[in-house]
Amino acid sequence: MTAGKIRFLALVAAAVLVLDLSSKALVLAYLPLGTSVPVIPGFFNLTHVHNPGGAFGFLSGMGPQVRAALFIFASLAAAGLILWIYFQTPPHQRLLAAGLALVFGGAIGNLADRIRFGVVVDFLDFHIGDWHWPAFNVADSAITVGVLIFAAHVVFAKKAT
Repeated sequence: MTAGKIRFLALVAAAVLVLDLSSKALVLAYLPLGTSVPVIPGFFNLTHVHNPGGAFGFLSGMGPQVRAALFIFASLAAAGLILWIYFQTPPHQRLLAAGLALVFGGAIGNLADRIRFGVVVDFLDFHIGDWHWPAFNVADSAITVGVLIFAAHVVFAKKAT
C-alpha cells in the first residue's frame, strides 16, 4: 500500500463527500421537505425528499430501528469491501481505482445521512412526462458512476494469459 494510492483515494472520496454533504446542507437549509422547484421544466426539478430505504426505496417499509441498523451495517461492510478491492487494484489501473474511490466516497456520504438522520436526503429529480426517475443525490451519482466503471472493467478488461 503506497502513500500515493492512499492520497488518491482520500482526494477522490473527500471530493465526493464534500460535494454530497454541502449540497444536502443547502437542500436542508433552503428547500423544505416535500418542496419541488423546477430547474428545467418538464425534465429536472430540485425536490427535497427523504429516503428511509435503500436504492429506489428498497426496504423502506421496515421498522425504522431495524432498517437503520441494517443499512448502517451494510454500508460499513460495503465500504470495507470497497477498500479491500481498492488496495488490491494494481497501480496502473487508475480508472478502476477512481471508480472504487467514487463508490467509497458516495457510500460514506449516504452513511453520514443514515447516522445523522436515519434517512438519506435526496433532491435530484428527473422526469419526462409521466415517467419519473426516483430522486437521488450526489453520493448516489458517484456510486453509480463508480459501479459503471467497475462493471466496464470486469466486462472489458483483458485477462492475463
